Amino acid sequence: RLPVGSSVAAFVRPRASGGYVVGTERGVALADRPHEAPGPARELWSDPGVRMNEGATAPDGSLYAGSMAYDARQGAGTLFRIDPEQQVEVALTDVGVSNGLGFSPAGDVAYYNDTATGRTDAFTVTGDRLGERHRFVAHDDGAPDGLCVDSRGNVWVALHGAGTVRCFSPAGALLDEVHVPVRQVTACTLGGPDLRRLYIT
Repeated sequence: RLPVGSSVAAFVRPRASGGYVVGTERGVALADRPHEAPGPARELWSDPGVRMNEGATAPDGSLYAGSMAYDARQGAGTLFRIDPEQQVEVALTDVGVSNGLGFSPAGDVAYYNDTATGRTDAFTVTGDRLGERHRFVAHDDGAPDGLCVDSRGNVWVALHGAGTVRCFSPAGALLDEVHVPVRQVTACTLGGPDLRRLYIT
């Protein structure tokens, strides 16, 4: 257990150079080694009514970090892109609850859950940036939370409130459904020796 200098540790992701990045209440903080506390947080906004919620890495080494309002009001969140040189830009505004983000194996499509919309959307990736956005799938039960993409490009979506993770083909067809005996599933990822084991939180 390490202090992160914040009441919120929204996500932790490994750094290619070693150490990790942690999403703090209103920004991010870096650690150079796995077992040391991070340095001071870099704040990305000042509004105390908004907090960091989730983050994901992109194929080019950038970090996408998304926020939400404490009262979950629509449009208060933002999705930021932080490149490997730590330059920050706004990737998406008018976000409700920024959640899962994952990339296709070729890196040319990004899948994204703004939980408040009830959808998983897809972006065309152009020049390492999120481009044109369209609806990938709409969810009629459960709220789309975390997601991951497998080596075939299938998209696994954790549905909060439904106790379910669903797998969709790159064309949006439902391929599989995994039910667990708890309702509030939040995230999923693939691991194990051959990356074929599904982990669900």
